[in-house]
Amino acid sequence: MSRINKNVVLALLILTSSAFLLFQLYYYKHYLSAKNAAGLSKSKGSRIGFDSIQWRAVKKFIMLTSNQNVPVFLIDPLMLELIDKNFEQVKNTSYGSTSECKFFCVPRDFTTFALQYHLRKNEEGWFRIAENMGFQCIKIESKDPRLDGIDSLSGTEIPLHYICKLATHAIHLVVFHERSGNYLWHGHLRLKEHLDRKFVPFRKLRFGRYPGAFDRPELQQVTVDGLEVLIPKDPMHFVEEIPHSRFIECRYKEARAFFQQYLDDNTVEAMAFRKSAKELLQLAAKTLNKLGVPFWLSSGTCLGWYRQCNIIPYSKDVDLGIFIQDYKSDIILAFQDAGLPLKHKFGKVEDSLELSFQGKDDVKLDIFFFYEETDHMWNGGTQAKTGKKFKYLFPKFTLCWTEFVDMKVHVPCETLEYIEANYD
Repeated sequence: MSRINKNVVLALLILTSSAFLLFQLYYYKHYLSAKNAAGLSKSKGSRIGFDSIQWRAVKKFIMLTSNQNVPVFLIDPLMLELIDKNFEQVKNTSYGSTSECKFFCVPRDFTTFALQYHLRKNEEGWFRIAENMGFQCIKIESKDPRLDGIDSLSGTEIPLHYICKLATHAIHLVVFHERSGNYLWHGHLRLKEHLDRKFVPFRKLRFGRYPGAFDRPELQQVTVDGLEVLIPKDPMHFVEEIPHSRFIECRYKEARAFFQQYLDDNTVEAMAFRKSAKELLQLAAKTLNKLGVPFWLSSGTCLGWYRQCNIIPYSKDVDLGIFIQDYKSDIILAFQDAGLPLKHKFGKVEDSLELSFQGKDDVKLDIFFFYEETDHMWNGGTQAKTGKKFKYLFPKFTLCWTEFVDMKVHVPCETLEYIEANYD
């Protein structure tokens, strides 16, 4: 009987121990692990998204450029749009206080920055350090168009784009160069034969499909996802410039050939006219820009830019084009206030409007208004003496930036077709 009691006691002890062990496992699984998970979740919540490759690539790049004094600012349109939509939140965020990655962690292939080349120091030094930090980098170069001229053609190469890849994310660094019209310019991203076409998905790049021109942005420093970055003070103005930024150069090679066949007029009278025409164009641009009215070089002024990269000395006037939908009722008053009295007004706003203003030294400013139809555009003309009306048809065209007499101005992108229609 005593032996049976021992066995029973032993069995009860084993059963009790097993039950207690099972209870401990159950308690750990359903209570402690849940509590710990909540604690871990809360701890990791302060770093939500900060393990993404996008954020890590941007962080490394900003550390690099900051330490090397490389003057960069954020121009990525997706990032700028997000920042603008959440600007109050961004503005009130201090360095290191961010608990969640909301911007730089957004899935994408690239993050785009701009380099202010005229402010850069130790260009090659940061490039080598980037590679030492784990980036794979390529540099795109081309000749400097600012050194082109009638007498010589530039062969000096300048950097246009850098692309630095960390794992699967790439930083596209667009090099902005100063131009004489006080604006920023970037070049075409044209891959040379030795470069790997599969290095990154180049077709997805937002900058570099063509050269671009931008107003010089005022910058501000903000904290985004715990990182201090410079951005344009008016982010959406910069974003809105992007689709309209295409830039085309004056054709100096063709202009030089033109002057080899037809000597340039360098008489005192010609030089004086060009000086007066340039001043008139600058005044007209200032007046229209103040009104917010876009314009482009037209007729003889456009021909001079296209054919000889200069004002035609015997044209005796400055010609501009404006889309009729951009007409403003106070345009005449604005030019008169600028010291340009109205000389002629032909047509009406709804039909064939043309304005002519008198500049100094007998140089005239002619403004032609263009009307858009389904498959073409047109502007009207009126013969001053007889009042006879004309209608000039143009194929549809878009506008590109260019540099003319040290100014950033628009010309039709399809310049040759435009000129041929104008003089057909």
